[in-house]
Amino acid sequence: MLKLGQNLRKLRLDEKLTQEQLAEKLNISRVNYTRYENDKARPDYETIIAIADFYNISIDELFGRDN
Repeated sequence: MLKLGQNLRKLRLDEKLTQEQLAEKLNISRVNYTRYENDKARPDYETIIAIADFYNISIDELFGRDN
């Protein structure tokens, strides 16, 4: 099972950012970002790419597929 929400939370906390701060950096609403972390919604492709780029990781790593 994909662990996107869990991974998003860990990455954000590792950077010591609030949801609001990260959402602002990604140019999305905090409400939407919160939904992503809580697995209530999935980000669109552009947002997935922006998140991976922000953390300088691959999309596979973002989704927990870094085997």
